Amino acid sequence: MSFDPVFLRNGAILFLVLLASLCIHEWAHAFTADKLGDGTPRRDGRVTLNPAAHIDLFGTIILPLLCIFVIPGGFFLAWGRPVMTNPSYYKNPRLDDVFVTAAGPGANLGLALLAAIVGGFLSRFDGRVVELAMLVIQINVFLAIFNLIPLPPLDGGNIMRHLVGMKEETYLRLAQWSFFIFLGLMYLQPVRALLAMAMGITVWPFAFLLNVIGR
Repeated sequence: MSFDPVFLRNGAILFLVLLASLCIHEWAHAFTADKLGDGTPRRDGRVTLNPAAHIDLFGTIILPLLCIFVIPGGFFLAWGRPVMTNPSYYKNPRLDDVFVTAAGPGANLGLALLAAIVGGFLSRFDGRVVELAMLVIQINVFLAIFNLIPLPPLDGGNIMRHLVGMKEETYLRLAQWSFFIFLGLMYLQPVRALLAMAMGITVWPFAFLLNVIGR
């Protein structure tokens, strides 16, 4: 771990952006479920932007700090505390559950769009804002793409379950091994290249909008 002040400052900013983005991701799940008639997230205190309600000690704090400060440039993984929902409350259980699931990644892409627009305007007065805006864009695009990987219990896994009509037992059985499957896939160069390409393609329009507005 380096004690260089610039490294520590950049790491702290990265962590705070990541923390806020993870919490908004989980809040979006809770908010959408609540609006669709499921009172479970509200009873659990999850329909709030208070970070304390969405933090998973290991996935939101310990692991990201290790990735940022101890093994920078290498393995990176983070998650918030999952929002518990009960699709039986929805009018259209399968479709509404997809909406609730997609709300998390959708919120991250919304944050990326907001960063591009606001960052573009503010960069007209201070060019240094561009760097922060790009960080917000990259972090939120990463979270959106990562969560849309079709492996349970990631959001993409739940969406895939509904698309292919996967049985609940099969889904839960796959979820038990998904972390190890994910780690195995990350060792495959084609998989890493595919994720990097998806990241680059998704970041580009936000970066372009940031640049256009900032002129």
